Amino acid sequence: MIDRDLIWRLAAENRLKYGEASTKSVLGKVLASKPEYKSRIREVISVVEEVVREVNNEDLDRLRELIGDIGKRRKRSTEEFNIPELPNAVEGKVYTRFAPNPDFVLHLGSLRPLIYSYEYARRYRGRFYVRFEDTDPKTKRPEPEFYEGIRRDIEWLGIKPDKYVYQSDRLELYYQVARCLIRRGLAYVCLCTREEFKRYVSRGAACPHREHDVTVNEELFERILSGVYGEGEAVYRVKTDLNHPNPSVRDWAGLRIIDTSRYPHPRKGDKYIVWPLYNFSCAVDDHYMEISHVLRGSEHKVNEEKQHYIFRYMGWREPVYIHHGRVAIPEGILSKSRILKGIKEGLFSGVDDPRLATIAAFRRRGFHPKALYNVVLKTGLSTSITTIDLSMLYRENKRLIDKDSNRYFGVREPIEIEVYIPEDLKVSIRRHPDYPERGYRSYSLAKGVHKILIDVGDEGNLGRSFRLIGVGNFRMDGGLYTLFSKSVDEARRLGIPFIHWVLREGAVKTTLIYPDRIYSGYSEKYLLGEGVGRNIQFERLGYFKIEDIDGEVVKTIFTHP
Repeated sequence: MIDRDLIWRLAAENRLKYGEASTKSVLGKVLASKPEYKSRIREVISVVEEVVREVNNEDLDRLRELIGDIGKRRKRSTEEFNIPELPNAVEGKVYTRFAPNPDFVLHLGSLRPLIYSYEYARRYRGRFYVRFEDTDPKTKRPEPEFYEGIRRDIEWLGIKPDKYVYQSDRLELYYQVARCLIRRGLAYVCLCTREEFKRYVSRGAACPHREHDVTVNEELFERILSGVYGEGEAVYRVKTDLNHPNPSVRDWAGLRIIDTSRYPHPRKGDKYIVWPLYNFSCAVDDHYMEISHVLRGSEHKVNEEKQHYIFRYMGWREPVYIHHGRVAIPEGILSKSRILKGIKEGLFSGVDDPRLATIAAFRRRGFHPKALYNVVLKTGLSTSITTIDLSMLYRENKRLIDKDSNRYFGVREPIEIEVYIPEDLKVSIRRHPDYPERGYRSYSLAKGVHKILIDVGDEGNLGRSFRLIGVGNFRMDGGLYTLFSKSVDEARRLGIPFIHWVLREGAVKTTLIYPDRIYSGYSEKYLLGEGVGRNIQFERLGYFKIEDIDGEVVKTIFTHP
């Protein structure tokens, strides 16, 4: 379905800014916001044309009123979230955790359990932990850069954990619990090969080692710890129901051997060779960290069944589990394997490549952390798949950064034209239309010919007449584009296009990095007055972040339309 509300808002903003909404301009902004619409271009053009006609026929005062109402509703929807009550919550005793595997950075789909766990802990004056689940140095190998990357992502979002916990620091605790379960006859050491055990469990039969007495299993476990067995030769298993309808639950593996001489752990090296699997370490840590509520994806329901055995066998109280559905980002690349492969092959520049939906990429592009935070809260904790359309994120981010984003002119692929000014002219354009106290971008244009750079996208707008924004109205006269009027009202009455521009003299070389392309363009000299990291708006192009200033060369990165 075409997002008619988005098109109406863009058309209304276009008309209020230029006096009349332009189908071409609105279509460009729609496609920038919804690139997937390009495959349905004819349908989109039809809707845009219809909406533009509707908006242009609307009374201007009524249009401003409607835009204002939309803004107020948006503000309420993003600042006042009705987070449901937690079941069995006790003030001061709500302990939550977010448990990432440091084998990659966070992405937009990771944020729901992180943000809600933090919000609930704050709401009930409890505690919130970040627990690095880093007990697989082979298959899901943690990397030092990702420990730091995750911490950076979390802290950028404004989240302040009570403590960071590393499972790789807790191996001895897992061994204690493992020994306890063996003593109680509830776990054993299995010496079957993977294929042999699979044959047993598939028909609900016990493997030959299941009924070894406690003394034998205790001895076998100590031999595992001392390195008698190699990788794959022995597995620690938790006894469960051999007739459980889900074969993966039957006597699931709790600890296994990893040859850390070949696969050293980034924090522990080869000190340990016996490492817990997810369900074992998760259950143990949730107990000892006194976790009261666990928020996680619906795909973990089978893990909950497995972990239930540990809690019951040890006589521990289980946390309250709250499951949510998967988050889908249709326009964002989330796949860890795809991203890492792309980085290795040079397709992506890194985890902050602007084409990705990683938190690092949004941070690099100049998004406000509250934009991501608010959109995640707004989508709730539905158990079904939740789609976060990037246009939602763009709208929320615009609300947060617009007031601080000064305006400038920039051209991506410059076309040089000459214009004639028949008299000395002083041009002053506000840095921000709503805040005159921020000053003006001022130019003194002497009588005569001036070289002007315009964006390649405006080449078709030259025609017979056009308006250079802030300067005046021009038309071809004697082979030169000549200023014939300074009146904005006349430009609107004539219906001529409004064009942004950069004075060739003093123009600043500017790189404009888009997700799919990099432009070597120019911007006006006043951009040099902004600092690195600042958000700005290139009028008619969108919002950008200044990524670097090297002498008089500015590098910017596209945030959103």
